[in-house]
Amino acid sequence: MASFIDSLPPDLFDQTTLLSLASTVAILLAALLLSRLVLDPNNTPSSLRFLFIWHAFDALIHFFLEGSFVYHCLFSSMVVDKGDMIKGSVTGKPWEGFYPNPYNYLGRDSANVVHGAQAGGENPFAMLWSMVYAKADRRWAGVDLTVLSLELLTVFVVGPLCCLVCYDIAKKNARANIIMIILATAEIYGGFMTFCPEWLTGGVNLDTSNWMYMWLYLFFFNTLWVFIPFYSIYYASADIMDAFRVRSAAFKAKKAN
Repeated sequence: MASFIDSLPPDLFDQTTLLSLASTVAILLAALLLSRLVLDPNNTPSSLRFLFIWHAFDALIHFFLEGSFVYHCLFSSMVVDKGDMIKGSVTGKPWEGFYPNPYNYLGRDSANVVHGAQAGGENPFAMLWSMVYAKADRRWAGVDLTVLSLELLTVFVVGPLCCLVCYDIAKKNARANIIMIILATAEIYGGFMTFCPEWLTGGVNLDTSNWMYMWLYLFFFNTLWVFIPFYSIYYASADIMDAFRVRSAAFKAKKAN
């Protein structure tokens, strides 16, 4: 037990971390409240209620948390000492020092300028990424082109489609099944593309030195967007196949008459 506690960094449960985790809980509670407001309690299966809550939660995460990440990648920048940017490559610990900009980022080749949450100062959303999640995955402190490209799609395409799923579930529109399959496929693909570069490079940007970073930040928060999308595909596919069976039975009955 002592070794487990000793492995945790001293600032693991600082105010910024606790507020960041609380914000995630608040978003989940907002999704739960929304489901109670718009879904018929007597005529909505528990599976559909769960999927409504998930997509509402997903949309809010994409808009507010990941949207803030995109904003800081595009609009937050600061000039830093070049030695601070190369410190990580010298020590072999990328989380030490700033995460450097990609070459020619936004059409500018400024060797001593960094973008992203790390340049966001005391903005609460910037601190969420640069001082909390980026401790486990350093790419989220600055600009990683793969991550940013995926997040642009996530914020501007996936987020609105999650809202459309919630609307369709509330209105009992079968279109929700098709959109859920599209969204789930995108989420699973996005998760793969986020972590495959790290798998291929030995996880150079990941810090798995303690339980919190590895199992909560990296494993739990990311596999949520794998397991639940797979369930969405299962549910939506079953509903679509059931519709095909009903249509096939009706067609056979019509031919028999």
